[in-house]
Amino acid sequence: MKFIKLVSLTLIIVIVIVALSYEKVIARVLLPQYIEWAHETDEKGLKIGQPLNEEELALAAEIGIKQPKKVRIVYVDEVPYPYENFALKVFGEAVGLVGEGIINNAQVFGYSIYARKDFELNRPKLAHELVHVLQIERASLDEVVTQHFFDMAEYGYDKAPLEVEASKANTVYSADW
Repeated sequence: MKFIKLVSLTLIIVIVIVALSYEKVIARVLLPQYIEWAHETDEKGLKIGQPLNEEELALAAEIGIKQPKKVRIVYVDEVPYPYENFALKVFGEAVGLVGEGIINNAQVFGYSIYARKDFELNRPKLAHELVHVLQIERASLDEVVTQHFFDMAEYGYDKAPLEVEASKANTVYSADW
């Protein structure tokens, strides 16, 4: 009987330690890898992306972006993700960033907005992405990525605070051009 209690207690302790240490694994192992990749993706986007037109620049300024002329839109067949990194791929699948049945229509990396070619980036949808640019401008790409990773793990996409803030722009700017 003592043996069963000891094994049960040991198992509970191991489960608690694993549960508490997942944040450290994310912060120390996965985040630095993803952040480095995100910076490279932003740099690439700044070189190849299209600048905002006059209407889009006005929208970016209205949303509060300090440097709207830096924003670029990169139209792609598929929004990039570091699938070649197995750990990041598994994490992305676990928190719902990527995986079967998940289509990422647009994503912001600094001042670069990557959008699928078949995704209509109309006024409300662009406003949503521009709020993400603003979030990065207010803090930094590193800070926003860090918060987003932990928020996705804790709340999921729809309830993650950065997404909730950006989703409000879909309503505020719901009228098309």
